[in-house]
Amino acid sequence: MSAPSTGTTAGTEGDGRTGRKIVLWRHGQTSWNLERRFQGSTDIELTETGVAQARRAARLLASLKPDAIVASDLQRAAATAAELAAVAGLPVEHDEALRETYAGEWQGLTHDEILGKYGEQYAAWKRGEPVRRGGGGELETEVADRAAPVVLAHADRLPAGGTLVVVSHGGTIRTTIGRLLGLESSYWEGLGGLSNCCWSVLGEGARGWRLMEHNAGTLPEPVLGDDD
Repeated sequence: MSAPSTGTTAGTEGDGRTGRKIVLWRHGQTSWNLERRFQGSTDIELTETGVAQARRAARLLASLKPDAIVASDLQRAAATAAELAAVAGLPVEHDEALRETYAGEWQGLTHDEILGKYGEQYAAWKRGEPVRRGGGGELETEVADRAAPVVLAHADRLPAGGTLVVVSHGGTIRTTIGRLLGLESSYWEGLGGLSNCCWSVLGEGARGWRLMEHNAGTLPEPVLGDDD
């Protein structure tokens, strides 16, 4: 699925749709999160704790009365989205463009193993440099290129004041937020990672999208995952 524009402004003060919201919700816990093992596009399921996290968060997000849900097709995101769909009575659209970043040979390695084998590459990535992790991995700008248009396309279908919930992955959410806010990619690292089943909220104003909440949904917890 694709959209005609990747621009940062999705509506103006006079178009009748200002006030829409996008909730970008990270999936629940997986066993690889606990092991600090880089998942990337590997399809890992939720733990029992992850399912419980999704059910708790779904009850909170349902109170926002979302109008639509779109999710990554990887099972950890799809299962998380299903919990909200059951409470909110909404269907879920799945899109592979919302998958986590493909990271080449980093995928399946623990954090310590990545530092041991790819220390310089890891440091360059954290500095905000364009790095193809693990040899042939996606650039963060490429992730934003595929994910942000999908989010905007679904947001464009919302009514005035409507809410879209996007269920995805830490790295993909961070790059999408950076793109929608119009930030240079070198600054995207300044957006901290999301804890499992926490979310960020973008609100639409007269000059485009702005960050209203980040890593919300629980008391502060360590970020376990690819984007920590």
